[in-house]
Amino acid sequence: MIYNIAIDGPAGAGKSTIARRVAKELSFIYVDTGAMYRAMALYLLHKNVDRTNTEQIGEVCQNAEISIEYQNGEQIVLLNGENVNAYLRTEEVGNMASVSSAVPRVRKKLLSLQRKLAKDMSVVMDGRDIGTTILPDADVKIYLTASSLTRAKRRYLELQEKGTVCDLDNIQKDIEERDQRDMNREISPLRQAEDAVLVDSSDLTIEQVVDRILEIFRARTEEGASHES
Repeated sequence: MIYNIAIDGPAGAGKSTIARRVAKELSFIYVDTGAMYRAMALYLLHKNVDRTNTEQIGEVCQNAEISIEYQNGEQIVLLNGENVNAYLRTEEVGNMASVSSAVPRVRKKLLSLQRKLAKDMSVVMDGRDIGTTILPDADVKIYLTASSLTRAKRRYLELQEKGTVCDLDNIQKDIEERDQRDMNREISPLRQAEDAVLVDSSDLTIEQVVDRILEIFRARTEEGASHES
């Protein structure tokens, strides 16, 4: 059986960390959608596209094939069959990803690639619009959130560990402003799918959130199996 789990939620809710853990527990593929956008940006850079020409970006991106697989326990992003992990985190790629991800034809192309992955194998995917747009038929949909103060504190501690001077109030303000932008954007706004289960991680550890999602998944899949039998 192939199963799909969609995890959506606002910035700083811990979606990627949780999604990776859940995927590992279930031996599913964790689909890093951000890495897929970066791989597309790398492809566009290789093709020397003009980042101001959205028509050219939309045309050139059609020839990129991007997939994800695991090799020796490590997630590998494949761009036209080549492992491109080593090139995805450069500033140049990040800047191009920021531009190209706003181009509708790029989003549409990646949407089809992400759906193909989900059709071919069991996946956990996280983002802002997985359950509402990318995988509307996912077996389990989770809306993972936490209070803006909790998310700000998490970010504050992350930055402190890196030795970055920061202000908690400013971080919380930035998070709240980003929430508003994400919820009100024109294409695929952030919202809880009608059939998604709300999980608030404000007072939960990572392990507790993972256990809660695994519980939900097992209950749903057992329920589905009993209906079929």
